[in-house]
Amino acid sequence: MNTNYQFLSGTGVALITPFTKTGHIDFDSLNLVINHCIHGGVEYLVSMGSTGEAATLSFDERLEIIYHTVKVCAGRVPILAGIGGNNTAELIRECKLLNPEGLSGILSSSPAYNKPSQEGIYRHYMELAEHSSLPIVIYNVPGRTASNISPDTCLRLAYASNKFAAIKEASGDLAQATKIIKDKPAHFQVLSGDDPLALAMIGIGGAGVISVIANIYPCMFSNIIRFALNGDYTKAQHLNLKLFDLHKWLYIDGNPSGVKAAAHHLGLCENNLRLPLVPMSENHFAKLIEELEKIGPDA
Repeated sequence: MNTNYQFLSGTGVALITPFTKTGHIDFDSLNLVINHCIHGGVEYLVSMGSTGEAATLSFDERLEIIYHTVKVCAGRVPILAGIGGNNTAELIRECKLLNPEGLSGILSSSPAYNKPSQEGIYRHYMELAEHSSLPIVIYNVPGRTASNISPDTCLRLAYASNKFAAIKEASGDLAQATKIIKDKPAHFQVLSGDDPLALAMIGIGGAGVISVIANIYPCMFSNIIRFALNGDYTKAQHLNLKLFDLHKWLYIDGNPSGVKAAAHHLGLCENNLRLPLVPMSENHFAKLIEELEKIGPDA
C-alpha cells in the first residue's frame, strides 16, 4: 500500500448532513455544502463523521451520502468515509460492503459505550486494518466514546501496520499529542480534532485538522492551517483570533446543532436535525448570529 499520506496535511472538513423538514436527506443542500467547502479551499472532505449525524442514519443512508459526495466532488479533492462503531464484527461487515472507488481512506472512531481496555482498542483496530482496502485514520474522541486511546496504543498501531495513516486527536490533551508526534513513524500524521486547538496542534508538529467550522468558514479556517504550516504564524494568529469566539456558540448546544444553525443562517441548508439532536435554543442562536455578523463573510 502507498504510504504517502501527505494528502491529509492541511484542512479536512467533517461535512454536515442537511435534512428536509420531514427528516429526509436533503441532497440539493448537501451539494451546496460540498461545493462551498471545496471552493473555500479545504484540502479534503470527510463524509459521515459524527458532525454528519452518522449515528442517526441507517447504513444504507450512510452509503448513499458517501457515494453522492464522491459523485459531486468528482475528484476535486480527496474524501474520507466515516466507518465506525462499537461492534467490531459489524464494522468489518460494513467495511467489506463499502465501495472504495473515489475514496482515499476511512475515518474510524474508537468504540463508544463499551469502554474497552487499551488491548481491546488495539485488537479492534487491527481487525479493521486486516479487512479494510483503504488507509485508516484513527479517531480518538474520549468526550464521545468514554475511553481514551493512549499514546502508547496509538503508536503501537502506527508501527504495527502502514495502513494506519493518521490519528484525529480530539482528547484536548496537547501533551498526549506531543508524545505521539515525537515518537510516531514517518508515514503517520497527527491531526487536530478540536478546531480551537488546531493552530496549537500545528505549533507542536501536527499536520492539520479535521474541522467543523470549515463547513461555514472553509476559506478562513483552511488559511489558518495553511499559514501555520508555512511558518507564517502572524497571519495564522490573526485569523485564529478573528474566529475564536465563534467556537463557543458552535458547541454550546452540542455538535452539529451549532454549525447546522450557522449553515442555515448562511443559506446553505435548513436548520433540521434528527432526534435525539434538536436545533440550538433561540437565545443561543441569536448570540451565534451576532458572532457570525461580527466576523463577516468568509474570505
